[in-house]
Order: sequence, then structure tokens, then C-alpha cells
Amino acid sequence: MSSIIRKLGTVDCDIVEANPVVWQGKLLRFEYIRSRQGHNGYYNNRLGDSYFRFVDQETGEYSAPFGIGLHMGNAFVWEDRMIVTAVENWGKSRFYQLESTDLVNWTTPRVILEDPSWAGYNTSVCRADDRFVMVFELGKPDEIVGEPFTMFFAESTDLVNWHWIKDASFGKDFYTGGPMIRYFDGYFYMFYLGGSYEQGFRTCVARSTDLKNWTISSKNPVLDYGDEDRKLMVPFNHELTRHIASAENINASDLDMCEYNGKLELIYSWGCQRGIEFLARAQSDLTEKSFCSYFFS
Repeated sequence: MSSIIRKLGTVDCDIVEANPVVWQGKLLRFEYIRSRQGHNGYYNNRLGDSYFRFVDQETGEYSAPFGIGLHMGNAFVWEDRMIVTAVENWGKSRFYQLESTDLVNWTTPRVILEDPSWAGYNTSVCRADDRFVMVFELGKPDEIVGEPFTMFFAESTDLVNWHWIKDASFGKDFYTGGPMIRYFDGYFYMFYLGGSYEQGFRTCVARSTDLKNWTISSKNPVLDYGDEDRKLMVPFNHELTRHIASAENINASDLDMCEYNGKLELIYSWGCQRGIEFLARAQSDLTEKSFCSYFFS
């Protein structure tokens, strides 16, 4: 793992897809809460169904659930709008968007991208000069995906209408997952999960000027797994504390970040990549821009 990252500790269990955002001067953590159906549901999901929420990272207060029934969301702040993109369900064909100006009242989720042949998963959004670019993760169809999973891209000028960039992709010839996209000074930076169950999973980064031709960093991995992940940043009951201490850890995935109070706030997941996962925080003294360029200097 890069020495520019300081791991702070675990903040919750059974959460993977999450990202930090700054909203009206507060540092919030967007979280996708999995339904209780299946073996990897959120242990404290009292609603039952999947949903999204925000957590104030200073007070620990939770927002009301929203986006009920959607999955694998990602939050993006633009001016006075909180934009959330998500998929209909794991491996389903429709991607949705909903938004709010107060984190209380949310628009009805609407389809922004779809194809009946798609198996969709994660998304991430960035600003790139005069447009917005979204990466979306597909597991099918085989004729365009190659080695699951593969990242594809869409663009928008208004954060309303999205258009698939059909000749752009990343990771057709090797495993990728859990994308985070950023853009600085003409380069798109793609943070992604690479690896295998035999060798472990680590977060890596590549960059491109055109979303088609990619250079993989020689400084990879960006983030590795290790015993530091098990540190407790918040109190847990005895059962969860034992669970965190004894869980298999071969994974450092789903990295996301934002700047706040002179620090770079990072969120990531660790665990076994088979359903036993934990959410952790980290920090860096670099800006987002310098963090991205560091891996290509």
C-alpha cells in the first residue's frame, strides 16, 4: 500500500459500496445498505429491503432511508444538487438516478441508461471540463464485456441526460471491479479492484486522456489489505468485535474519496470478497489532484 495513505479503522460491518461527500460544510458518508435477503445482508437492516442513507462522519447521525429497493449506489455533489446513481439490482439491465437539494425530499428514481442484454453493477461520476462522465460496471453481455467485469462510460452536459460512449472501455482483458473515476488536467484516473482469490484483491489505478487507451500505474497497488484494517474507529459490541478480529481478509476494494478540512478522506472495504465485508476509513495529506498524479510521477 502507498505510504501516502493512513488507515484509521473500521466503522461498520456488512457495508461495501459507500463514498464520502461534503454537503453544506459537513462531511457525510453515503452508504448502500443491503437487504437482509441472502448471506451478505446488512446485520442491522431493520427495514428489510435495500436502501441508501447518509451518515454524518462527525456525529454518527443517520439520515432517513431513501432509494428503497435500489442497489450499489454512488453519491455525487454538484452545486446545490446531491446526485445518486444506482442499479436496479445486482446484474440487472437498468441504471437509475435520483437527486435532492435537502437530503430529505428525493426525486422519483428514473432510468438513465439501459439495455436488456446488460448485467449492471457499480457507478461513479466525475466532472471533466465542460461535461460529466460516469463509469458503469457490466458483467454481461459476453461479446462486449470480455473478462468480467468491464468498465464502460457515459457522458452528460446537464446531469440529466446521459449518453453511452460506445467506443470507450476499461478492463476487457483482466478482472476489474469497484470503480472510482476522477479527472484532472486532461487525464481520467480510473481506480479499480484487481486480483484474484488466490493472490488477493487490491485497489489499483490507471489513467487515460480519451477513455480508450489506458496506462496502468507502476506504483500499484494504491491500497492493500492488512492487519491495520481491523482497528476499531467506533465502538462495537462483543460479538461484532470478535467478528472483525477473526474475519478472513484478502481484499481492499471500493475505494472512494473527497477533500475535507485540508485532508483527503477515504472510504474502502476489506474482507474476504465472498460476502463477509467491513467498511473502513483512511486519510491522506494530499489533495485529490495530487493523490491521483502521485501514482504517475
